Amino acid sequence: MSRGFCVVIPARLASSRLPGKPLADIAGKPMVARVAAQAANSGASRVIVATDHADVLAACREHGVEAVLTRADHASGTDRLAEVAQTLNLADDEIVVNVQGDEPLIAPALIDQLAALLAVGDAPVATLAHPFHDAADMFNPNVVKVVLDHAGRALYFSRAPIPYARDAFAQDTSALPADLPVLRHIGMYAYQAGFLKTYNRLAPAPLERFEALEQLRVLWHGFAIKVAVVESAPPAGVDTPEDLERVRRLLGAGPKP
Repeated sequence: MSRGFCVVIPARLASSRLPGKPLADIAGKPMVARVAAQAANSGASRVIVATDHADVLAACREHGVEAVLTRADHASGTDRLAEVAQTLNLADDEIVVNVQGDEPLIAPALIDQLAALLAVGDAPVATLAHPFHDAADMFNPNVVKVVLDHAGRALYFSRAPIPYARDAFAQDTSALPADLPVLRHIGMYAYQAGFLKTYNRLAPAPLERFEALEQLRVLWHGFAIKVAVVESAPPAGVDTPEDLERVRRLLGAGPKP
């Protein structure tokens, strides 16, 4: 692609379900370094970890990963990215891809696809989604749904089943109508650096508060989010000790002795 981009990986040390998660060992490297290595295999010109803790900063530097220390009081990863954009004085038109610090199996091609979408689009934010494969997910509030307009821009994100297929669901909720225009959201974003600086000044939106979805702040304030449709979800990230063991098995090694 003609325009370069950077990857920023927010990595908070605290985690209620897996304390010290960014530093969890996976085959001899802390998880955050594994994520950074995957991101470095994309077309990114720069990969930066944004952390709130000196221990994560030190671990990144030990493994040759660029990292910056950010404030500990950010409400979201997007707010942390905004601080990085300002601290590093990124050009307003630079593309910043947000890769979560607990996704050591993230595919570099997904990162490239997201950056490419923003590079040619008419929106300051881009994200990913995929078709539903399980009707039960439509009614699961932990699964975020997104509906698009004719140009592939997000109309709305919700934990509720949207759009609600009134007639079909009145008969059966165990299957989805074949042409139901809904996608399952993948929580991965690309931003124009200039928009990140704007986002940092936007007031939280009522929709965001009720749905607990920070991307609704973008739509509430009148900005567009472009959505790329991929075939399926990326490999699951690491939220629990069981997730960590799964990833360790996939990568063929347990923790260091």
